[in-house]
Amino acid sequence: MSADVAPFPWLSSIAVVLLTVQLPMVAVLLGRLVQGPFRRAPLAPSRPSPDLLGTVSVVVPTLNEAARLGPCLEGLSHQSYEVREILVVDSRSTDGTQAVVKAHQTSEPRLRLLTDDPLPQGWVGRPWALDFGFRQTSAASTWVLGVDADTHPQPGLVAALAQAMGDEGYDLVSLAPRFILKHPGELWLQPALLMTLVYRFGPAGSPSGSAQRVMANGQCFMVRRSLLTQLDGYRAAATSFCDDVTLARYAAAQGARVGFWDGTRLLKVRMYEGMAETWREWGRSLDLKDAAPAAQVWWDWMFLALVQGLPWVLVPGLLGMQQLPIPWSLPLQLLLAVNAGLLLVRLGMQTAIASAYDLKGVAGAWIFWLSPLADLAAVVRIGMSSLRRPTRWRGREYPAGE
Repeated sequence: MSADVAPFPWLSSIAVVLLTVQLPMVAVLLGRLVQGPFRRAPLAPSRPSPDLLGTVSVVVPTLNEAARLGPCLEGLSHQSYEVREILVVDSRSTDGTQAVVKAHQTSEPRLRLLTDDPLPQGWVGRPWALDFGFRQTSAASTWVLGVDADTHPQPGLVAALAQAMGDEGYDLVSLAPRFILKHPGELWLQPALLMTLVYRFGPAGSPSGSAQRVMANGQCFMVRRSLLTQLDGYRAAATSFCDDVTLARYAAAQGARVGFWDGTRLLKVRMYEGMAETWREWGRSLDLKDAAPAAQVWWDWMFLALVQGLPWVLVPGLLGMQQLPIPWSLPLQLLLAVNAGLLLVRLGMQTAIASAYDLKGVAGAWIFWLSPLADLAAVVRIGMSSLRRPTRWRGREYPAGE
């Protein structure tokens, strides 16, 4: 093709603009991901030492969790003498949750069933239940561990967490779990949603930097009791639908030592049933808008759009344009190379997160490897969630704008 044939001369200008905004984001992404090989090693199971005797109070908030609570209570019952008490705080379930707890009480003397007070105005249900449970725990405990009903705690979890936090001087630590997926739709979508967190905050076990970049997971959330007392319980996260991140960032801002560690060897979780529930329930909290200023929420979304979503549009488009009679300018070549590189990074990250999934015996487990194709949908979901605050959460209705 002749060099003076240029039916679309503006394409190079667009490529320059895209590169100008995309390249700094790529540098940020690589700066986060390069920490992966040097991050804190996954927490390993541990036997308790005598000094841990009765140092941990466990609080499990529930609302209609009868179908999922059994493995959680079973796992907690296998923790050793470091656990002083296990308080299940039920918010008036109607599905038989309380009966499940009572059945486990016959073989687990540390287990207590509590019913929280009616939800006050201005509170979200989960932080309210956790706050209620905290105020019922023994003052003799050093640690308060919040555990979600959908988790499967593995032997040695609580002892390992308490020992490591004590030895290393941490005040608040939460763990990233190993996910249990079963259905094709969630195998495709869920890892792409998880990747939005990895891209924004780095791998679990990486240093967080400023308080506003702290990440947390409320499914397994251990706090020094003295810190919770200082923070007045969960009050700082009362209105938050991502109370774990909100409280962790607030604690870090107060000077507490906060960590988010890899707990894949000690904690499994079955979060949602299928693709639709994963999209609806998990997708609407991943923007973390309750834990960050609006500017940060939208900056993070733009970051995801440029480094996780856009490459899946640009690379096929640019490859297709090679068939058109247009000059293949240096900016266009560079734009293709950068975005092809981002796709290669993404495929590599799929391999890196494979250890965070329990796929043994799962029919269609190969679909997990197609999850990068859901990246554009995941970025769109984060953007949709960023636009509005939930009015329904875990069976409760909340006023719009509360």
